[in-house]
Amino acid sequence: MDTARIAVVGAGVVGLSTAVCISKLVPRCSVTVISDKFTPDTTSDVAAGMLIPHTYPDTPIHKQKQWFRETFNHLFAIANSAEAGDAGVHLVSGWQIFQSTPTEEVPFWADVVLGFRKMTEAELKKFPQHVFGQAFTTLKCECPAYLPWLEKRIKGSGGWILTRRIEDLWELHPSFDVVVNCSGLGSRQLAGDSKIFPVRGQVLQVQAPWVEHFIRDGSGLTYIYPGTSHVTLGGTRQKGDWNLSPDAENSREILSRCCALEPSLHRAYNIREKVGLRPYRPGLRLQTELLARDGRRLPVVHHYGHGSGGISVHWGTALEAARLVSECVHALRTPAPKSKL
Repeated sequence: MDTARIAVVGAGVVGLSTAVCISKLVPRCSVTVISDKFTPDTTSDVAAGMLIPHTYPDTPIHKQKQWFRETFNHLFAIANSAEAGDAGVHLVSGWQIFQSTPTEEVPFWADVVLGFRKMTEAELKKFPQHVFGQAFTTLKCECPAYLPWLEKRIKGSGGWILTRRIEDLWELHPSFDVVVNCSGLGSRQLAGDSKIFPVRGQVLQVQAPWVEHFIRDGSGLTYIYPGTSHVTLGGTRQKGDWNLSPDAENSREILSRCCALEPSLHRAYNIREKVGLRPYRPGLRLQTELLARDGRRLPVVHHYGHGSGGISVHWGTALEAARLVSECVHALRTPAPKSKL
């Protein structure tokens, strides 16, 4: 096998970053990204893109920290380069605040973000309903810019982008040697995975250029994230809800909760509503499966189920998925030992 033909199914932040990592890490391969949806119509495009990790209960903390650190380092290098504006990556400082002191005052990711410290009494006066807070600087990765930037990198390294809806991974056999499943919620159908389900997130994108610091309630439900073209106000967490239409009552609640934290938002204007369905699963799935049918074999690397934490760990998990692909390709290139008769 000269050139390994690799198909990546899914073109959100997970699919595109995986395609870039494969083209960097796997020698002599061609990469094709196949999806029925591309930016600006992906779940990733709705995400605010703040690098504050979500915790995956089934994954060892050292592994989550590695994924977050690799992602932070990758995006930090972009933020410090001439590419920062095109890629939609920049540093942002702010506060995470709590109504009661958290059991973990210093989270596992505290030494990855910049300047992490406990908030002072003077700072907490801004938030009279809150008793404890953390101040730090992190990165914001805006997918409506970052995804096209990744697509450009895929094409630049000789990869292909194909718009097509895949109903069954076997459709890709024998055109491809290895398939990488980054289809998020699509894995209910493509991988027969009943463990993955949507958690609906509704946000408001508003004009409030005077807001420069992020504010996040420790519960993760209420947040104010300033970006380059708008401020994102959130949010909702509706398990099992597939509705992609904005809900007016949700919008009123979000605005009310955010105004309680930052009263100046009463003056926000040009309010737009956005909805995304986060691909939740008890544990992120990152593993190889060898599909077999009628004597045919198709190696599949599954890489999905990031929930609300995808952007915070996407590069770290993409590097791991690319290593799994590399192992599959190596196995295909290694001739099977001949049986001695």
